Amino acid sequence: MTALPDQPAPGAGVSEALERLDDLDALPVAEHVERFDALHESLAAALSGIDEV
Repeated sequence: MTALPDQPAPGAGVSEALERLDDLDALPVAEHVERFDALHESLAAALSGIDEV
């Protein structure tokens, strides 16, 4: 499946969102909630845009 020129490839936002967890083990536990909230928002946005693919 190819993306249109002005649209990101399907799943690109998901990969970028998951990369935010790469250094999670180096963060204090108190900062994990903020990171998980940001991840949730990114994944929700990717999921809500799936119909536009």
